[in-house]
Amino acid sequence: MDDKKNISGNDVNKKILNPQSNDKVKAKYNIVEAEAQTKKFWDENKIFKFDKKRKGKIFSVDTPPPTVSGKMHIGHAFQYSQQDFITRFWRMKENVFCPFGTDDNGLPTGLLVERLKQVRSKDMSRSEFVKLCLETLKEITPSFIQDWKNIGVSCDYDIYYSTIDDNSRKMSQKSFIDLFNDGRVYKKEFPTLWCTQCQTAIAQAELEDKDLPSKFSTLKFSLEGKDLLIATTRPELLGACVGIFVNPKDKRYAGYVGKNALVPLFNYEVPIIADASADMEKGTGVLMVCSYGDKYDVEAINRHKLVPRLIISLDGTLIVDPYRGMKIRDARARILEDLEKNNLILDQKDMEHTVNVHDKCGTEVEFLTTEQWFIRILDLKKKLISQGKKVKWHPEFMFKRYKNWVEGLEWDWSISRDRHFGVSIPAWFCERCSKTIVASEEELPVDPLQVEKRCPKCSELAVPEEKVFDTWATSSITPQITSSLIGNDVTIPYSVRNNAHDIIRTWDFYTITKSYLHEKKIPWDNMMVSGFVTLKGEKMSKSKGNVIDPRIVLEQYGADALRFWASSAKLGEDLNFQEKDLVTGKKTITKLWNATKFVFMNLEDYDGKKPRKLEMLDKQFLYKLNELVSVCTEAFENYDYAKAKSSTETFFWKMFCDNYLEIVKRRVYNNEPGKKSAQYTLYTSLFTLMKLLAPIMPFITEYIYQKYFKMREKDVSIHLSRWPKIGSIESTQELDLFLDILTRVRQEKSNKKKSMKSEVKLKLSKENMEKLDTMLEDLKNVTNAIAILEEDFDIDFV
Repeated sequence: MDDKKNISGNDVNKKILNPQSNDKVKAKYNIVEAEAQTKKFWDENKIFKFDKKRKGKIFSVDTPPPTVSGKMHIGHAFQYSQQDFITRFWRMKENVFCPFGTDDNGLPTGLLVERLKQVRSKDMSRSEFVKLCLETLKEITPSFIQDWKNIGVSCDYDIYYSTIDDNSRKMSQKSFIDLFNDGRVYKKEFPTLWCTQCQTAIAQAELEDKDLPSKFSTLKFSLEGKDLLIATTRPELLGACVGIFVNPKDKRYAGYVGKNALVPLFNYEVPIIADASADMEKGTGVLMVCSYGDKYDVEAINRHKLVPRLIISLDGTLIVDPYRGMKIRDARARILEDLEKNNLILDQKDMEHTVNVHDKCGTEVEFLTTEQWFIRILDLKKKLISQGKKVKWHPEFMFKRYKNWVEGLEWDWSISRDRHFGVSIPAWFCERCSKTIVASEEELPVDPLQVEKRCPKCSELAVPEEKVFDTWATSSITPQITSSLIGNDVTIPYSVRNNAHDIIRTWDFYTITKSYLHEKKIPWDNMMVSGFVTLKGEKMSKSKGNVIDPRIVLEQYGADALRFWASSAKLGEDLNFQEKDLVTGKKTITKLWNATKFVFMNLEDYDGKKPRKLEMLDKQFLYKLNELVSVCTEAFENYDYAKAKSSTETFFWKMFCDNYLEIVKRRVYNNEPGKKSAQYTLYTSLFTLMKLLAPIMPFITEYIYQKYFKMREKDVSIHLSRWPKIGSIESTQELDLFLDILTRVRQEKSNKKKSMKSEVKLKLSKENMEKLDTMLEDLKNVTNAIAILEEDFDIDFV
């Protein structure tokens, strides 16, 4: 592999960042202008382009395709910056394959278009709504992608996919057909998780818990003229009651088993059954079984072969008299009123009730019987846990979340959605032969509604499937999709994927599942898991009104300051948004710029060569710099960008600016002996620090590189230069002693309220004088000592 990636001078000079003034001392760094200029430079020079012809290792990134939601949110900026820290580090060591995609098929996009265009898909034909969705995506996607460029995410944007484009549709449909032919895909009518707002089936992974106010009512069922008390939070399901459970160990109800009870208001009888699922300590200890209140009802009804009574329609209205046509919440209130009027409520308490809601809209989910497509996965739980264990998780404890999710799976993967917009399920059904027909690979991508298909057995015209895939059915093959864009020169396992911890149960799990089912491989070697952004300790959400707009942050502080803030949290850690962190980032940008101007002001006669002899102080300073390179290299390789950033930041401010620049200032100003050594050390250390900071703060480091370093270094971009090599690391005892004495002198001047320029007489022990023999002149200069005497340590002001 070549040590450097160079472009000929003629090519580079056509498109370089143009230093606006030759007066480097007076030049100021305008964040907005410089970042805009740098983005243009990266784009025009294709700095992040994947080089298929380059030999050597490839660091491949399965970049999360963000859901096209109109604009980036602060969580995006946080997570994608963290991924980019690692990507930029590896680009300075290896060839990087980092494509970009957008997730724009399925329910989220459909809901967005409905909101933006003030329409409802159910009121339009499928073809009309699909056309509207595609037109809307064409309008909003370019500016959406620009948000990622604005924060410096270094993808190859020319290797781009959308989860609704023809290639993605084809590959998603092929995945379905392959699994169907393998017997992994089936269609079944079954009580399914259903969102009455979005009017579609959803998967277990799309559930969120939400605390809602509720009433816990103790109702009077009737048994042989006596009251049988049952407590419930869902009185609207009374008309769906098909049985009553009592615990076989509960002596209170031992004589009730085998008898029938009368359901209040609806006045029909249901059997009383002994079943251990009835909790003797909860409510009255009697359990009402309905079709369907929750997953336990589904299991209970199947277990005892009870006949369901379905009373809720797909749009969330009741289909049982006298409450027919009423929405669930309205029916709940009316039924409670009627129960109260008929003296059928013994007791009622207000409470907070945790319920399952659809993560896309916040609506309480129902279990409704519908016909859906599934991928059989429950028999693979152990295997999928084993596959997940092969991935190296960062942080490591995130694997436990993955494992817990897989262990807790109770249903196969529901992959069909009852919506207009999405990747069509490529299937037809023969009503005469009861045969399912799937498309051939040559037909893909295909919309069954647009293609007639006859049954190969009886020639009957088959009925096209109207359902579309869940968006995860396509997103689960993002590595394979991006590989296909470059002729499969990169294949799984990719080097890394990054996402927030809330989609471990969806995107990560489904991708591991699909990679195993199709290729028996893991999709990536490493998994980066980011935390959330909080405000005053609370997760940000539009409903709470505590959302920070990253565009405003960029206008006020710039992308480097935002990335500086994002690098403060380790992987997996939530980060509280505080403006003071952005202020610190901006101060660091200013300090980098000013330190660079100072250094190059003193390098006008620097010949770029390493002197034959380095001064001892310079040599030991470079040893410390090499220690920093070693720490940062190991940290980045272990995905600990936060440690790399904090170590470099501390070294830059304290070691380089506060100490080294002050120590050698007089040496370079006054053309004293050792000037060449200082110049070499200044140039080398500043350039090394720029490289170490480049993954975190790519704009300021690129701008400084183009303005000050490029003429000598020749690489087209600092981000295509080589990561610093770890040089010699030897003892720095003398420098440590030097800095300790300098600190004590500064502290004494501060205590005496003296200027740092105040002259002193410095007294050192004979032992320390000998240790610092070759550094005494520098010590004298930086402490402004008129003399250094051999005595017990003391500081005398002149």
